Amino acid sequence: MSFPPVQLNGRDLTLEEVEAVAHARRGARLSDDARESVRRSRKYIESLLSSGQRVYGVNTGFGRLADVVIEPDRQRELQQNLLRSHAAGVGRPLESHEVRALMLLRANALARGNSGCRPEVIDQLLTLLDHDIVPVVPESGSVGASGDLAPLAHVALALIGEGHVVHRGSRATAAEALAEEGIEPLELAEKEGLALINGTQATTGLGILALLGAERAVDCAEVAGAMSLDALKGTPAAFRPEVHEARPHAGQKESGRRLWSLISGSEIRESHREGDSRVQDPYCLRCMPQVHGAARHALGYVRQVLETEANSATDNPLVFPEAEIVISAGNFHAQLVSQALDLLVIALADLAAISERRIERMLNPDLSGLSAFLARRPGLESGLMIAQVTAVDLLGEIRVLAHPASVDSVPTSANQEDHVSMGFTAARKARRAVECVHYVQAVEVMVAAEAIERHRPLKSSTGIERALELVRAEVAPLQGDRPIHGDLETLKRLVASGALVSSSSETG
Repeated sequence: MSFPPVQLNGRDLTLEEVEAVAHARRGARLSDDARESVRRSRKYIESLLSSGQRVYGVNTGFGRLADVVIEPDRQRELQQNLLRSHAAGVGRPLESHEVRALMLLRANALARGNSGCRPEVIDQLLTLLDHDIVPVVPESGSVGASGDLAPLAHVALALIGEGHVVHRGSRATAAEALAEEGIEPLELAEKEGLALINGTQATTGLGILALLGAERAVDCAEVAGAMSLDALKGTPAAFRPEVHEARPHAGQKESGRRLWSLISGSEIRESHREGDSRVQDPYCLRCMPQVHGAARHALGYVRQVLETEANSATDNPLVFPEAEIVISAGNFHAQLVSQALDLLVIALADLAAISERRIERMLNPDLSGLSAFLARRPGLESGLMIAQVTAVDLLGEIRVLAHPASVDSVPTSANQEDHVSMGFTAARKARRAVECVHYVQAVEVMVAAEAIERHRPLKSSTGIERALELVRAEVAPLQGDRPIHGDLETLKRLVASGALVSSSSETG
């Protein structure tokens, strides 16, 4: 099924549209209204140049070199030099979908008409997206203030036919890829190099993709948690609506509602309703709405930040043609985004921690009432013993990643940029934390699926049985010890894609 291109105007791009374009499911175009706004902004810059007025980054140097006046016949060369000198990233390249996200976000920021570039600059970005020409962008080299200069410079180089790209699955020079697709390299005008690299789009792009993965993780936490509750013959009484109306945090209420619905109708639950001497379950089961709900609340805040940032002008200086002013300010500073992404990792650390406790409880015979490590022949076999070790390793890594990057400012650029956000670091941490929590949840799902089957012929609820059906279509139950690496990778894919959650909520 094909979708119409996203219309960019710098004001109403959704996070889901970013993800769709990132994964090449949709294209994007500059809207007619935005095109006119961009033209007005460019016309005003050209009028300032004609008058000889000094404008930062247009006819001056950059950063500490802002006092250096650039002669008119060298001003376009200045923009090319900016891209070349700032393409200083190092390390493993970002994934293609991550680069596509930041390209779209940069185009959307320019579409607001506050950057002084021509519409042709935005069109060139979108043309490369259309032809899936993806610049090679190293993952290290930005401090998230003055924008994500290095990552965006690597993108911008490709627009002018320099640097390297991935095209048709292979690495090539940008010049080769543009020529192969019949695309003319962009010739930069005044201000346009600066407009292309001065912004938070690398931080925001990775952050958006991480957030969407984190939101899927919270939804999966309830499916996995409900499976674990039934596997351990826990009670859903703590999920009753009355409990959460008495403490009406929105995230807690939503998590409680989902858990209550997911466990409803379980034969396993009915089998131990009478005669169970336990008064209450351990916290990892009873407090799922409170812990999962806290993550929901935190991610709701992160979403608000990223939705606003995705539709913001973040370069410097900003052009306001209606007011006839150009202002050097600080919208490129990613502090708010950096702090939000640090919060995202903290929320995921708790999500992984409570999941690991449920895993331990199902595998520990003293707590579960099931065979040790769910082995068929404990002692001769180790069962899923080391699956919990894997989860603990991942949890330990998330806890290290939960140290905030946003407090680690180090001055740069000869102390001109004397407070930075470290936003790109925060974004990379968030990306990895999401991957880790998806793996932890894969472990929980595998363990819970195995534990529930020890209660057969009793069935769980309809939603949980649907999830189990999907799991068993991909991963066989234990019949004896076997390598489970491939099983966990498969389950991680079901978790990360949202397929497991979707299966549990399918109707009839």
